[in-house]
Amino acid sequence: MPLRCQQSPVVAGSVTLAALGALTLYLAKPSGYGKYTESLVPGAARLPARAAWFLQELPSFVVPVGILARQPRSLFGPPGTVLLGLFCTHYFHRTFIYSLLTRGRPFPATLFFQGFIFCIGNGFLQGYSLIYCADYPDSWYTDLRFSLGICLFILGMGINIHSDYILRKLRKPGEITYRIPQGGLFTYVSGANFLGEIIEWIGYALAAWSLPAFAFAFFSLCFLGLRAFHHHRFYLKMFEDYPKSRRALIPFIF
Repeated sequence: MPLRCQQSPVVAGSVTLAALGALTLYLAKPSGYGKYTESLVPGAARLPARAAWFLQELPSFVVPVGILARQPRSLFGPPGTVLLGLFCTHYFHRTFIYSLLTRGRPFPATLFFQGFIFCIGNGFLQGYSLIYCADYPDSWYTDLRFSLGICLFILGMGINIHSDYILRKLRKPGEITYRIPQGGLFTYVSGANFLGEIIEWIGYALAAWSLPAFAFAFFSLCFLGLRAFHHHRFYLKMFEDYPKSRRALIPFIF
């Protein structure tokens, strides 16, 4: 898609984002939060899970909202504005709803700092590229890529929110016992919540049809896909009766 701004910073940011995804796959290690904290980062300084998730995800909401706030007020603006609004919708949920409901383990401070920096950079990259760089034609709202992408984004977000709800209901407040998630897409995969978010960002990339959006979708696929794989392996070791037909991320395949 034609760009209306200096391309070099946008391309450099996109390549960096995609490279981070490739590096994640190359290292093939689980990120040391949640159930992997004790084994991967023992003794590290930690933050309460709710505070850590809130502060970490906040820049991904605040930075693009700040960019949107400088645009002319309109209910149904240019495609870039609408797409960035969807990006902000996801991170509004992650910042103000998911973080306040989560019952996760204390979060390592080093990983929090890394995530915080990532969210600042990615929030700015997506916002700047959509508002100041992407040049959409007047017919973009009727383009199949836009329509299909929006549908995938909404579908993925629904799957992600529902799967997180199932995971929260597995344990009572204060419990640390692991249980097998049941229902929804957990019937078919161990990482239903991750699959939902991956579908979200694939839809976003399709609707935006921009290099930064595809780079972020690729990073999400690498990072969340690998996490789904490690979760699946963890469940297989933890539970002898874990469903043998359940896959890690893609139903019936992987």
